[in-house]
Amino acid sequence: MLQLPTDCINDILEYLVDERNTLYSCLLVNKLWCEISVRILWRNIRNYNTLMTCLPSESKEILSKNGIVISTLTSKPPMFNYASFCKSLSIYLIYYNMRLLLKQQSIPSQNLDDKIYLVSQEILKFLMSQIPSLKRLEILYVPLKQNTIFTSYPGAKDCLNDLSELYCHSYVYPEFFYQLAQICHNIHTLNIRFKKVISNGLTDLISAQKNLKYLNIHQYKECEDLTDIITSLTKIPNTLRNLKINGGYHYMKLSFITKFTNLQELTLLFRNINSFEDFKILQYFTFSKLQILKFRYECPRNELLINFLENNGNNLREFYISKSNDSLNSAIIKFCPNIKKLSAGITNNELESLKMFFNGCQYLESIQIQICEGYLSEKDIFEVIAKYSPQYFYELKLNYSYRVKSELLPEELESFFVNWSNRIPQKPLSLIFVDSIDTFSFRRNSENKKIIDKYINMGFFILIFNIS
Repeated sequence: MLQLPTDCINDILEYLVDERNTLYSCLLVNKLWCEISVRILWRNIRNYNTLMTCLPSESKEILSKNGIVISTLTSKPPMFNYASFCKSLSIYLIYYNMRLLLKQQSIPSQNLDDKIYLVSQEILKFLMSQIPSLKRLEILYVPLKQNTIFTSYPGAKDCLNDLSELYCHSYVYPEFFYQLAQICHNIHTLNIRFKKVISNGLTDLISAQKNLKYLNIHQYKECEDLTDIITSLTKIPNTLRNLKINGGYHYMKLSFITKFTNLQELTLLFRNINSFEDFKILQYFTFSKLQILKFRYECPRNELLINFLENNGNNLREFYISKSNDSLNSAIIKFCPNIKKLSAGITNNELESLKMFFNGCQYLESIQIQICEGYLSEKDIFEVIAKYSPQYFYELKLNYSYRVKSELLPEELESFFVNWSNRIPQKPLSLIFVDSIDTFSFRRNSENKKIIDKYINMGFFILIFNIS
């Protein structure tokens, strides 16, 4: 039998990275397939019992002296150095899994936290010495008293030198941030959740980055001031591509965003319109590469946002906003001719606005509509979709308000599918129901189910239920 080259097998199995069961089957093919599959499976730690059996003798002795038993099913050493395959590490998952394992050993509850801390330290020491190049690190939801400065362990510098993704809370011990700032200068993705405590060293870590591309800032209610953080952001190079800020009810200075002229995606989540006061600086600024703009909850005042679209709308491919009006809708049509995906706060009483978008945005592929109680039915929306949607259109999202129940009848559903199937060019429609358990009611109807199955089998229709 012809044996494929190793590189070829590796490339094939890489496509199965999210197909865990299939990869497990590949373990049984032969030795080579087994080695490649194990390497892919253990990018995330798969089994903490197995990991503990891999600990060095000195770590096992320390744990044994402290009454922690490592169970082994065999005296043989592990087949692989599993730790060396790890590319992604969650400190929380280490503590969580150690708690599960140690609870099985009848350790008194008053000593449990100390034992968890001890065994977790030995695991982290081992991982730092064995992982050649960690890519993703998550240090979230770890109690303050269990924070560990594993960045000082032997091998940590080499392990963390090429770290590209970091997810952390702002209250991690300052030494962690200080040491990471010395080691990691090429983080691509930085996701920080800001609580009441912002540790010293975090600004050093941010300022040290040379190639940051994705930044996610989540400011919790108890965090009042991010002035120092914003100052540190102004010191990094203009490499940022994706910026997401979840500021809640806080006011935040947004003028620093003007530094990042290469932004391709900007997401701003604020619950207070006054949070956008600084948007008056952004309104006239040009982001020539911006393709995706998202506002959730509140958005800038109409005149500010319209001016911003006039300067940046031509390159936009996706635009999301929770509420709109006629002047803003007209501005979207006028200044965003290439828009493909749109959520403009349209409700099912605004069919004329929907027609406007279909007539004015000829490249539109997807739209989201809010279904509210007491307004027009899904039947009316479907009629507009079938008659007016442009040729590239393929996705309709119906976002049901709380407790609103679908009233779509089988004959209305059938009529819509017939009209859609007669479109030229023919294109399968993805119909996505969001947020309401009640939207399942029309699918439970046997007549509706027959109609749905019929048109799915004909290839005209894709149905997705998404309850958030």
